Amino acid sequence: MALRGGLRVRDLLLVGTPGDRRVVMFAGAWARGGGPEPRVVAWRDVLGGGPVPVPEGGLVRVDSPGEDAATDAMLRGPGEPSRVGGGARWYRGFMAGLEAVRDAVARTPGARLLGDAGEIGVMFDKRVCHARLEAAGVPVPPALPGPPVTGYGELRERLGAAGWGRVFVKPAHGSSASGVIALQVNGDRVRAVTSAALDRPSPPGGPAAYNSLKVRVYGDHADVGTLVELLAPDGLHVERWFPKAGIGGRVFDLRVVVVAGTPTHAVVRASRTPMTNLHLGGVRGDLAAVRARLGEDGWARALDVCARAAACFPGSLAVGVDLMVGANWRDLAVAEVNAFGDLLPGLTGLDGSGAEGLDTYGAQVAAITAGRYGGAPVRPAAAGTGG
Repeated sequence: MALRGGLRVRDLLLVGTPGDRRVVMFAGAWARGGGPEPRVVAWRDVLGGGPVPVPEGGLVRVDSPGEDAATDAMLRGPGEPSRVGGGARWYRGFMAGLEAVRDAVARTPGARLLGDAGEIGVMFDKRVCHARLEAAGVPVPPALPGPPVTGYGELRERLGAAGWGRVFVKPAHGSSASGVIALQVNGDRVRAVTSAALDRPSPPGGPAAYNSLKVRVYGDHADVGTLVELLAPDGLHVERWFPKAGIGGRVFDLRVVVVAGTPTHAVVRASRTPMTNLHLGGVRGDLAAVRARLGEDGWARALDVCARAAACFPGSLAVGVDLMVGANWRDLAVAEVNAFGDLLPGLTGLDGSGAEGLDTYGAQVAAITAGRYGGAPVRPAAAGTGG
């Protein structure tokens, strides 16, 4: 271990996908911060039962499995990686891998995790995450009350009973908007906006849906019903539609990265569709224009909501908060909190955040080396806890 500025820079193990941008960028930031070259262990090796070489007295960072096809097959089973669904199986495998890492850290003297495994598990279950935020008083859109939705007919009945005509239907364990449906139902009319491409010429085993970079619209109950029926077995989270503010002819939300409790980076994600994800055609909007429209008080409130959302996960070095600004430019609501929401290449820190000139990974390394975050001590997982 090296010394930098009087503080000990500890050995680091990265759990991720070798060569993935997240791993490469964090390792680069770690080296620039004066740390020794980190060791990388692949998710596929962890999931395969291989050793997790935790350095004594060191730190362990768990990153996203990324888009590695072999890892995806281990988590969801064999099949086309772009397919929609399988989230429940993915989640069980992912949590088992997290527990293996957590137990290896617990067995290693002085080692600490940079992200609490249980908190990562909560963030990867939209239902549980929403409940945690709501219980803490963080503004979130109302969720459909009652037991989990099991099918499209039941969904329509319950939306009618609640008086909700516009909702977002989200897979409980999805990410990157996979399988998300922006749904409007008005009697016999339906409009569903989603990136899921429905494969109607049924392959063996029935219809399927695949992730697409193109957002499409379905206006037939049969198609929408097929999508919902494909997603429901893995668990659904249904939220009332939150009308978002627009700027420059596009609706937008904010991805705000909170590092060691402080909002450090923000990007405007603007789109002409309800899906603002940048990989689905969204664009980086004008943050200065959004701040000016909100005013200093409104901007301060927005950052405060993000900090409060992150405070629900105190064992996590950094989280990405998706914040929605209401169409009236006053209401605020958190759409999601992302355990791996820090991949924003080229984005430097907000003025006054302490991360000026640093990207999201540099800000995290700075927080560690400055002693503002040292990782959390862990104990082995109890059998069958599921994280």
